[in-house]
Amino acid sequence: MEQTGIKAFLKKKNVNITVQTYLIDALGAMAFGLFASLLIGTIFATIGDKTQIQIFTVIADYAKSATGAALGVAIAYALKAPQLVLFSAATVGIAGNALAQGNPIGALVATVVATELGKLVSKETRVDILVTPSVTIISGVLAAQFIGPGVAKFMDAFGMMVKTATEMQPFFMGILVSALIGIALTLPISSAAICMALTLDGLAGGAATAGCCAQMIGFAVLSFRENGVSGLLAQGLGTSMLQMGNIVKNPKVWIAPTLASMITGPIATVVFQMTNIHTASGMGTCGLVGPIGVYTSMGGGSKMWIGILLVCLVLPAVLAGIFGEILRKVGWIKDGDLKLDL
Repeated sequence: MEQTGIKAFLKKKNVNITVQTYLIDALGAMAFGLFASLLIGTIFATIGDKTQIQIFTVIADYAKSATGAALGVAIAYALKAPQLVLFSAATVGIAGNALAQGNPIGALVATVVATELGKLVSKETRVDILVTPSVTIISGVLAAQFIGPGVAKFMDAFGMMVKTATEMQPFFMGILVSALIGIALTLPISSAAICMALTLDGLAGGAATAGCCAQMIGFAVLSFRENGVSGLLAQGLGTSMLQMGNIVKNPKVWIAPTLASMITGPIATVVFQMTNIHTASGMGTCGLVGPIGVYTSMGGGSKMWIGILLVCLVLPAVLAGIFGEILRKVGWIKDGDLKLDL
């Protein structure tokens, strides 16, 4: 088949081999799959543990057990898989997650391979109901077995290096991790997926939480005069990613929340020794998942509650507000630069 023919066939099958497809769309969907299974299960487990209400523990166990399937379906959906491929991806996700010993990157790699190959054969034969699920599942399980574990081990090792460095140098790594993960949260990639893939917990998880909160609360307060209460809630409890269009137009609007994250990060690691679980460290104040994760990790205490209040809410608002006013006075941010279409 000629190159033009191959391109036409791939386009017909909706196979788009791009960075956007695999590192943004699929990775973002992976975070949603994790949120709908492992993360929500962790939250229910915390509720069950603290209240001793058994039903929450039962729900948590079922939710966590669905992690692999949720990952597979979520990623395949993001890749616009046809029905038989989408449903078969549940099996692939389970295999990928299990063979990578719970690292979601295993499910990501396996599901991407399986979904794209499944799309290529979908509705190409008269026995599609047998061929498509077979190709999807076989290719996915093979990818999970031969590729997933290696990739997952690399991610685990890299994550361990970051966590060890944060414990050894909590001040400097607090700045670095907070700033980088916070930036990732605002970019059209998934900070939650990155933290989960790196199993970024402990002090590094606390720094990541600080950075994400600084971006979300920072942008919410910084843009209050343009967007009001609706913008405050949309960004503070939703996502600062809403500001990406404005950042592209004027990158200087990103300075205030990022500077705030570089201050709150080391405060989290050095002053409060704030830790978090890896499933929540990249979520920030989205649905208050980040603070809930801190509570799950640290278990309570006045120091923890003061840390959550200051690092996740008060300091990001105050610091971003101050930096924002300075930037407005020097003309780097003008009225309307942070306006959202809500």
